Amino acid sequence: MLLADFGTSYCKILDTAGDGSPRIVATRELSPNFRADLATGHNAGRRSLQSINELTALARGGRRLIGQPDFVLLDCGSRDIKFVRAAQDRIADMGWNAECGASMGFTIELLGNYYHLDFAAVPVPDRGFPVTCGVLGMSSIFDAVISGLSETEAVARFVRGIAMNAYRFAGSPERLYLSGGLCDNPLFVGCLPCEVVRLGRFVLLAGLEEHLRREGERSP
Repeated sequence: MLLADFGTSYCKILDTAGDGSPRIVATRELSPNFRADLATGHNAGRRSLQSINELTALARGGRRLIGQPDFVLLDCGSRDIKFVRAAQDRIADMGWNAECGASMGFTIELLGNYYHLDFAAVPVPDRGFPVTCGVLGMSSIFDAVISGLSETEAVARFVRGIAMNAYRFAGSPERLYLSGGLCDNPLFVGCLPCEVVRLGRFVLLAGLEEHLRREGERSP
């Protein structure tokens, strides 16, 4: 069975009949005829036989991977951010922000490529820009560079501002479980003012696997 998390910039795909290793494909490179059996993500409805909501997939994948009764899980994608909070082994709260979190991951990737930055080598700045939107916040970088700040420092302050916005959106927890592409960005992770546990980019696929497991238990 083909499972897929159809992200805006990248798609995560798992063939359950294969070796169990998921793969990442740039969305623009995915064949127009590709169809999954079960999927989540913004294109799931037209690219799969069955789809489930992203927050549902995130919650189920988080509970499966974390294995704790209490946690806060934040997913940072290219286009939006979303979180789930579990308390006493039940989902207590969840949220989805496609406006203040607009294109956050995509913008950070775009800036890194444009300025040729290695985010593993960029120090965490002592302060950030007061930005809430990835797209609109780019103007703060240009203004800072014009004022004499280095491009690297300006981008770093932008990333810290974006990270702080995401952290507050998730409820400012002491420990934050993180999923999505920004798990692989050391600067973004370092800007979060709490303990961060990185779960990687396949949490929603784990949620789809959990969905299959539950469906199998209900089958006669």
